[in-house]
Amino acid sequence: MSRIGRKPITIPDGVNVTLENKKVIVKGPKGQLSYELPEGIGVTIDNKTVVVTRDSDISKQRALHGLARSLIANMVIGVSQGFTKTLQIHGVGYRAQISGNKLILNVGYSHPVEFALPEGIKATVDEKQTTITLYGIDKQLVGQVAANLRAVRPPDAYKGKGIRYADEVLKLKPGKTGKK
Repeated sequence: MSRIGRKPITIPDGVNVTLENKKVIVKGPKGQLSYELPEGIGVTIDNKTVVVTRDSDISKQRALHGLARSLIANMVIGVSQGFTKTLQIHGVGYRAQISGNKLILNVGYSHPVEFALPEGIKATVDEKQTTITLYGIDKQLVGQVAANLRAVRPPDAYKGKGIRYADEVLKLKPGKTGKK
C-alpha cells in the first residue's frame, strides 16, 4: 500500500473541505480550490482529517493513490498559507518591473519582454528590480509561471547571466583557453 497515500491530511482552522460527487472542494482564507478524483480513488472526511483510499490494488489505482493525497494536501496548504517562488535576474542592465498584471522584463533582447501574469498569481519586484517573487494558492500554477518566466532568458552556462530560481546553483563552464 502507498505510504504517502495512507497518511492522513490534517485540516487547519479556517479551512473547510467538502466532497461533492467525486470532486474535493477546499475553501480557506486565501481562496478556493477543487480537484476531480480519479476513478477508484475515494476520500473520507472526519473531524479535522482527510483520508484518501483506493478501491483495489491494480497498478493504476496504486499510482494515483499517493498523487491524489499529495494534490489534496497541497490544496489545503495553498488556501491556508499560499505558495511563493522567488526568481533572480543576473546580468548588467537586466531588470524587471510590474505594470498592472504584466511583468516587463529587460533581459538583453532588443525589446522589453511583456509577460502577462495569469489570474490567481501575484508578483512583486524588489527595489533593485532584480528579484521577482511570485505568490499564489495553486502550487502547480505558481511553479509553471516561474518556469515560463525562467524560460524567457535561461541562465547562460559561461557567465551565468539570465533568470534563475533563487535557490538554483549553477556550475559555470570555463571559457576558451589561449594558444600556446
